[in-house]
Amino acid sequence: MAGTALPTAQRASELDSRDQLRLLRNDFHIPKHPDFQDSCHATNKELDCQPIYLCGNSLGLQPKGTRALLLEELDVWADRGVHGHHNHPKSRPWIDIDECVSEEMAKIVGAHRSEVAIMGTLTSNLHFLMAAFYRPTDTRYKVIVEDKAFPSDYYAIESQVRWHGLNPSDAIISITPRPGQYTLNTSDIIEVIQEHGSSVAMILLPGVQYYTGQLFEIEKITKIAKASGITVGWDLAHAAGNVELSLHDWQVDFAAWCSYKYLNSGPGGIAGIFVHEARSEQGRLTGWWGHDRASRFKMENDFIPIPGAGGFQHSNPSVMATVCLLGSLRIFAKTTMRAIREKSVLLTGYMEELLLADEQTAKFYQIITPRNPSERGAQLSLLFKGGIMDAVFHKLELAGIIADKRDPDVIRVAPAPLYNSYEDVFNFSMKLREAILEVSQAVES
Repeated sequence: MAGTALPTAQRASELDSRDQLRLLRNDFHIPKHPDFQDSCHATNKELDCQPIYLCGNSLGLQPKGTRALLLEELDVWADRGVHGHHNHPKSRPWIDIDECVSEEMAKIVGAHRSEVAIMGTLTSNLHFLMAAFYRPTDTRYKVIVEDKAFPSDYYAIESQVRWHGLNPSDAIISITPRPGQYTLNTSDIIEVIQEHGSSVAMILLPGVQYYTGQLFEIEKITKIAKASGITVGWDLAHAAGNVELSLHDWQVDFAAWCSYKYLNSGPGGIAGIFVHEARSEQGRLTGWWGHDRASRFKMENDFIPIPGAGGFQHSNPSVMATVCLLGSLRIFAKTTMRAIREKSVLLTGYMEELLLADEQTAKFYQIITPRNPSERGAQLSLLFKGGIMDAVFHKLELAGIIADKRDPDVIRVAPAPLYNSYEDVFNFSMKLREAILEVSQAVES
């Protein structure tokens, strides 16, 4: 579209009218932006005071049903106290609270129900899983990671390596993008696996890279790594609820994810793990919630693990955090991950089309997310040139755009298919254009 007239709002409206998921937006609260609201009300433009939320890759929106679920649990606690564990008026006894979310969660990640457990938080779960699956020997002790992984992942891996008395500079193999590139080529990952395979104990990569939005070829990488005798784990923080996953069929050994991004469970929400049924007997750190449910309260010291991922649980999960996840999963249950992914590809593709259509402003940034839709999730990362990112981001905030930045020069924009519309994407592109023109003109003057 480069060199043509700028797009109009009419096409966005037409695309929204054909969107089979458009009504799901009504199931979410759209937050306000304080700075935007203040400036908006000051000009008495009430109809224009509609912020555009494009930050689902950082924190998903609150489902409208979540508040009622929380209030129900508070009422049970107030009215029944400890009896809520077994006698629950909403058929969600606290003693089995994770059961109300596990089945739907398994569908989202492509797993058997027994392969998924809802527990803890992401980094804690990664530690517990690595305690089970990272078993270095004298000959196999190295870990393959991505050099630009989310820092918390690297911290966890490095500390696990040190815990085993190993030197991270020797035991950690970090894969770095080629010079001048921002994403990793699958061929480069495979080359590292094949070069170091005999000395590698584990590989742990992100399903979707948080900074660039790159979607890794999970199935292909897993197959090649396992053929080399390597244990394969994935951090799916930015992938769960974002892209289609088939963890069981792909023979992934283990995976972990948070639920507050595309899964909309709220800040600090409860997380999840996957353990393939073929690895469910793996030795692990244990706790009483992983003990056989039927005999858990006998309080005996003979640990009998729940079959599957359930045996990796430790403490009873937070009831409040779990029902927050339930509020979101009830919306997921209205559709399928295939339908969500199909809309995501179209939505992100439409955004890319709009951004590239405007030659006047596109020269001020570079989209570092892969151009191929099959190689990215619901995110475009814009790398700004000339040190203007902060100024542009501030203009966007004042215009009611809620997005995310990563210093020094990247703005991440994530249209989430459950609640974002084509109109959102169109309006964002127009606001971005205005912001860039204002900032660039100020710089030039």
